[in-house]
Amino acid sequence: MSVLFRKSLLAQVHLQRNMSVLASVLRYSEFGDPAKVVKLQKETLAEPSPGEVLIKTLYAPINPADINTIQGKYPVKPSFPAVGGNECVAEVVAVGDQGSRLKAGDRVVTFATGLGTWRSHAIYKEINLMKVPKTIGLAEAATITVNPCTAYRMLKDFVSLKAGDSVIQNGANSACGQAIIQLCRAWGIDCVGVVRDRADFGKLRDYLKNLGAAEIITEEELRTTKIFKDGIFKKPKLALNCVGGKNALEVSRHLDNQGIMVTYGGMSREPVTVPTASLIFKDLKYCGFWMTRWTKENSLSPKRSEMFEELFGLIVKNALAAPAHELIAFINYEKALTNALDIQGFVGKKYIFEF
Repeated sequence: MSVLFRKSLLAQVHLQRNMSVLASVLRYSEFGDPAKVVKLQKETLAEPSPGEVLIKTLYAPINPADINTIQGKYPVKPSFPAVGGNECVAEVVAVGDQGSRLKAGDRVVTFATGLGTWRSHAIYKEINLMKVPKTIGLAEAATITVNPCTAYRMLKDFVSLKAGDSVIQNGANSACGQAIIQLCRAWGIDCVGVVRDRADFGKLRDYLKNLGAAEIITEEELRTTKIFKDGIFKKPKLALNCVGGKNALEVSRHLDNQGIMVTYGGMSREPVTVPTASLIFKDLKYCGFWMTRWTKENSLSPKRSEMFEELFGLIVKNALAAPAHELIAFINYEKALTNALDIQGFVGKKYIFEF
């Protein structure tokens, strides 16, 4: 090793070990309206210790669960003070171990829940980060660990689906709904989506059909449609529900015998009601799914790495895109949080912090 090279290497190590970063963080110390209780704060980060990684956040999305957590309505209750956010894509700035599998410049996503990702910089344990290919778009990487994974597991784990089968889902314009549509298209499955009627329904229908939906209908059309009865599509063995209430009831009526409804959300805040006849004569099954629980139970399972490998492959092939979204500067967090609170559900896009 030349003297000049050794000096350069030592200088880089010295710089890494003596760096400090002033980070911007969105923190809250009580439950409530996110636009009111979340505050922008500054904190100084020193160099990472062994087993840790210093990252610079690039994109971090706002998910409904993030809002519910701040409101105190989510099953997981953080310790105060808490930092919002559960997903991000970041760039590695420095590592605490010279023998780390990561290096400065690598692109990573958080690989665990509850880390608090709404911050410009952070120090995370290396085991809680997953390297992602730089061929993956930033928006796709930032949103990969929640909605595409939820869609993937619900389509894989409850019913053995094959090309030509049908799936019906409500909330089809949600971020998860868009991922479900694209995965169905990639696997040759007909996905019929249900959305609430609105002034620009035609535009929304075209957008979702361009993503790969076999058909998009309104809640009103759901009550009278004959697309399954007339054989246009096979009767679905799987229904995916994120709404609940009467909407879920109408969706379940179209399930084939021994079909399964998987509930992963409750946007209407109304319970899922099950007709007795559906249980007795159609032998329908009703299940719930929570991605956070699945991740905890399968953190070391090869199924998890296989899932991400397939999802990354689909993104690279342009078969899986990020949901409709709007980038918003981190400094404008109040506007983003206020807009994300739209209770009517007609926003039709995800807000993503850009750093």
